[in-house]
Amino acid sequence: MCPQCRAFITTHDRVCPYCHEAVGVRAVDRDAPVQVLGGTIAQNQFTTIMLLLVNFGLYAATVVYSMKAGNESALMNLDPQTLYRFGAKYGPSIFRGEQWWRLLTAGYLHGGLIHIGMNCWVLYDLGPQIDEIYGTSRYFVFYTLSTIGGFLLSSYWSPLTPSVGASAGLVGLIGVMIALGVGSKTAVGAAIRGTYIRWAITLFLFGFIGYFRVDNAAHLGGMVTGFVAAYFAGTPRISSTSGEQGWRMAAWACAALTIYCFIKMYLAFSAESL
Repeated sequence: MCPQCRAFITTHDRVCPYCHEAVGVRAVDRDAPVQVLGGTIAQNQFTTIMLLLVNFGLYAATVVYSMKAGNESALMNLDPQTLYRFGAKYGPSIFRGEQWWRLLTAGYLHGGLIHIGMNCWVLYDLGPQIDEIYGTSRYFVFYTLSTIGGFLLSSYWSPLTPSVGASAGLVGLIGVMIALGVGSKTAVGAAIRGTYIRWAITLFLFGFIGYFRVDNAAHLGGMVTGFVAAYFAGTPRISSTSGEQGWRMAAWACAALTIYCFIKMYLAFSAESL
C-alpha cells in the first residue's frame, strides 16, 4: 500500500503509479505487524490501549475518592468537586490561577460510567484507524493537540462551567479523518469525508439537546485543531526519514507534557489537602 495515497501497489514498485510518490524499499514492510506483549496487542492498537488504561485508571481513582467523600452514587455520577480537584477544566482557575495544565488533564477525566463507556468505545473503534493511516506519532500528537485546543475554546466559551471528557480529543480525531478525505481526490476520500462529516453533524446535534450536557465548544475546538493539524501534517512518507523522526520527537514531547500536567495536578491536589 502506498504510504501517501494508500493505493494498492506491487512489491516491485519504487514509485507509486497513482500519486508518483517515491515509496522506497521499506514500503513493503511499513505495515508489518510489530509484536507487542508477545503479539497479544496489535501494533496499531497499542497506543489506544494505553490511552484507555489511563482513562479507566483515573476514573477508578476519582470514584474511590468521591465515595470516601460521601458520594454513594460515585460509580455512575461523580461530583463536580472531585472532578475539579483531579484537573477538570474551569476557566477562572486556568486564566486567573494560571493552571494551564487543566487543558490537558480534563481530557482524561469523566463524569460517570456512561460517559467514560461511550468515549472509550469510540476511542477503541476510531483510534486504531488513525494509528494505521497516520502512524503512532502523528496519532498521539493529534490527540494531545485536539484535547488542548478543545478545552481552550471551551474555557473561553463557557469559563464558569466545569468540563471533562476524552471527547475533545475524539472529535479531534474525527477532524483528522475529515482532513484525510479532503486531501484525497479519490472516491474513497469522498466516502471517508462524507462519513465523518455525518459523524460530526450527529454529535453536534446531540450537543444541542440539553439532557446530554455536551460541551459543544470543546468538541468544536477539538475538531478544528485535529483537522488543521492533520491537513498540514499529511500521512507518513517513507522517503522522508528526517520528517518522521521529527514526528517521533513531537510525540515524545506530548507524552512529556502530559506527564508534566499530571504532576502539576498532583501538586495542586496535595496543596489543597493540607
